[in-house]
Amino acid sequence: MTGADATESATVAAVDRFNEAFNSHDVDAIMSCMTEDCVFENTAPPSGERFEGQEAVRKCWVELFRASPDAYFEGEDSFIAGDRCTVRWIYHYTDSEGKRQRLRGVDVFRVRDRKVHEKLAYVKG
Repeated sequence: MTGADATESATVAAVDRFNEAFNSHDVDAIMSCMTEDCVFENTAPPSGERFEGQEAVRKCWVELFRASPDAYFEGEDSFIAGDRCTVRWIYHYTDSEGKRQRLRGVDVFRVRDRKVHEKLAYVKG
């Protein structure tokens, strides 16, 4: 395996671990998949909110799972280039009126030291 192949394999493995923990709603596992100086940008209009560091990012996940206890991401496709990975997804959740909803979007990940360092989220609409 070349250096580039090894980097891409490590990137895919880190993103897969993160996504599995996320869909399990296991905040401790999610945070163990992220670097200490992690960055998360959510999809809040108009251009997302930015959170930096374990404490700030953890609070986002706790709030998301509290507000959407049955939410999960269905990965549609992914594109890997070195330490970066883009995942196209469908987010499934129940809205405040009890209706099942879905939202399509993309996450852009950057991996460092076999952990997610950056997760930037974008949505359609």
